[in-house]
Amino acid sequence: MNLQQQLTAFKTILIKEMLRFLRIWVQTILPPAITTGLYFIIFGNLIGERIGDMDGIRYIDFIIPGLIMMTVITNSYANVVSSFYGVKFQRSVEEMLVSPMPNYLSLLGLTDGGVARGLIVGIVVTLISFLFSSEIGFAHPVLTLVIVILTAILFSLAGFINAVYAQSFDDISIIPTFVLTPLTYLGGVFYSISLLPEFWQTASLANPVLYMVNAFRYGILGISDINIGTALLIILGFIIALFSFSLSLLNRGIGIRN
Repeated sequence: MNLQQQLTAFKTILIKEMLRFLRIWVQTILPPAITTGLYFIIFGNLIGERIGDMDGIRYIDFIIPGLIMMTVITNSYANVVSSFYGVKFQRSVEEMLVSPMPNYLSLLGLTDGGVARGLIVGIVVTLISFLFSSEIGFAHPVLTLVIVILTAILFSLAGFINAVYAQSFDDISIIPTFVLTPLTYLGGVFYSISLLPEFWQTASLANPVLYMVNAFRYGILGISDINIGTALLIILGFIIALFSFSLSLLNRGIGIRN
């Protein structure tokens, strides 16, 4: 395939992925917006007034970046895992495998579809957050955008890997329930790790979500529990590792040809 044909193939997959979740926006975009709005009301307005400040920031302002990042993570992951498992289940993945399109383009198209959904839901939640706080700004707008895109890419790739190994629809919910949700809730969304005992502060550093949430919070509020340079290196390292592994799975046909 020449470059023009490759671009056409990539755009076709990306448009297909975007139309897939935009057609059912009531199921893909509206629920996380409502759920996060409830978080703002319950944890931000009701409980937050009793908690007071966190790291010198109003509690509701402190949790807003974490809640935005949480929706980006869950939706970018969910889009790819459900989409790729769907084409496996319907056997339409075979058409992709026999086409002259390089596997890396297929992977990029699926991943970018997950990124698109994550960003759209993230934007919706950000707009909702302005209804609860007038003090939210962007201390470092470029860093904020970079972190949210990189995080969406990372979890889109993770969703692809989950879909490759999934043997049933039940399998695509195991990782989000028992791995993704605990990592997210323990990733500093609702608290600063400086409040934890020293042992648990050190243990929290093993959670990759902590670096994403704190880097994103730094981009919006200018505060962070961890070094931003370290966070960027860890996120990029995970992306490179997961992309390489995902492409290897696709090239070998793991979970597809058998």
